[in-house]
Amino acid sequence: MIPAYIRIHDSIKKGIDEGKWKIGQRLPSERDLSEHFEVSRMTLRQAVTLLVEEGILERRVGSGTFVASSRVQEKMRGTTSFTEIIKSQGKVPSTKLISYERSHPNEQEVRHLNIKPHSYIIRMGRIRYADQIPVLFEVTSIPEKLVKDFDKTDITEHFFQTMTANGYEIGKSQQTISAKVADDKVADYLEIPLKSAILALTQVSYLTNGQPFEYVRSQYVGDRFEFYLENN
Repeated sequence: MIPAYIRIHDSIKKGIDEGKWKIGQRLPSERDLSEHFEVSRMTLRQAVTLLVEEGILERRVGSGTFVASSRVQEKMRGTTSFTEIIKSQGKVPSTKLISYERSHPNEQEVRHLNIKPHSYIIRMGRIRYADQIPVLFEVTSIPEKLVKDFDKTDITEHFFQTMTANGYEIGKSQQTISAKVADDKVADYLEIPLKSAILALTQVSYLTNGQPFEYVRSQYVGDRFEFYLENN
């Protein structure tokens, strides 16, 4: 026999899929829902908690439970900036700069960016948001020689736009995705529970002449972002 909270979970999810409740809409109170499904509030709360963990619903302190915003989607093809992806889906992108330093590269940065160990890079850590909801934390490494004439803001806030505006032609990118769990720092940055499932993406972006210009290590909230493949 299927547990009552699973039946309620499935019923609410079906209602959302069929448009009974829209994205961003507030659900009825726990009391009203428990009366509707004829179960205890504890059983109702189990179903709602499961939906929250799946990213279908979201709780807002002092406001109630709402249908979660749709996930941001990125087509795994070509090279596109996070800002462009967010804007293309009708959301408002924003960024919080966590760190910014000039440094010698580590072994991975030397290999991925095809630079000398004694050269310099710009390394920055950023939290990226869609509609003020944290979606990912990333660490980006850029050869300093490519950006030494750029303002810090041009690099941290609209890097791809700055590159193209200065005559650089952006080409392909190579991406590797794996699953992992959030550590203390990343969980705090992304406002998720410790050890939540996240998507780890490593990306190297190239200019059309084959020169790598960006090496990024990103960690995405799994229920706020999804990648999809498109084949010709």
